[in-house]
Amino acid sequence: MRMKVFNFVVLGAVAALWVASSTQREKPVISEVHADAVRSLEQNVSDNPEDAEAVSKLAQGYLDAHSPGLAISVIVNAPSVVRAQPSVMHLYARAMLEEGRSQDALVMEKRVLDRCAESAPIKPCSSYLIASATRRVDILTELQKLGVEDAQAHPEQSEIAYHNATRDVGLAIR
Repeated sequence: MRMKVFNFVVLGAVAALWVASSTQREKPVISEVHADAVRSLEQNVSDNPEDAEAVSKLAQGYLDAHSPGLAISVIVNAPSVVRAQPSVMHLYARAMLEEGRSQDALVMEKRVLDRCAESAPIKPCSSYLIASATRRVDILTELQKLGVEDAQAHPEQSEIAYHNATRDVGLAIR
C-alpha cells in the first residue's frame, strides 16, 4: 500500500512538471518590426563605438522598439566621451523615464541643461534639445510634486502633471 502511494506521488510530480513545462517557443527581445533597423544600428555602433551619433541612434532605436533597458545598457556601456554628450544624456533620461525611474530622469535632464549652458559659447546645443529637456524637466518636476516615481504606472497623475507643466497663460492687453 505504501508503495502505491509513493508511485502516485511520483506520477503526480511528473505530471505537474510536464504541465508546467509547456511547449512555448522563445520570444524575440526586439519585435520583428524593429529587428532589421536595430540590427543595422547595432552593427554601426560595433564598428564605431566612439561615435555619439551612432550610439544615440541605437538607443533611440531601442526606445522605439519599447526596450528602454537595452537603451540604458547601450548608453551605460558607451565610452565616457560619448556618455558626456548632452544628446546622449537626454536619451538616457528618456530611457530611465520609460523604465519607471522619473526621479533619476529629472536629475539627468537637469544635467543636460547644465551641460548645454556650460558648452553654449564653444559648441551650443540645438534649440530642439534645450526645449525638449526644459519641457521634460517641467513635467518631471510636476510628477515629483505629485509623488509619482513611475509615470506609466500612474497614468492619471501623469496626465495631471503633464497638463500642469504645459498649460499656457495668455495675457490680453486692452
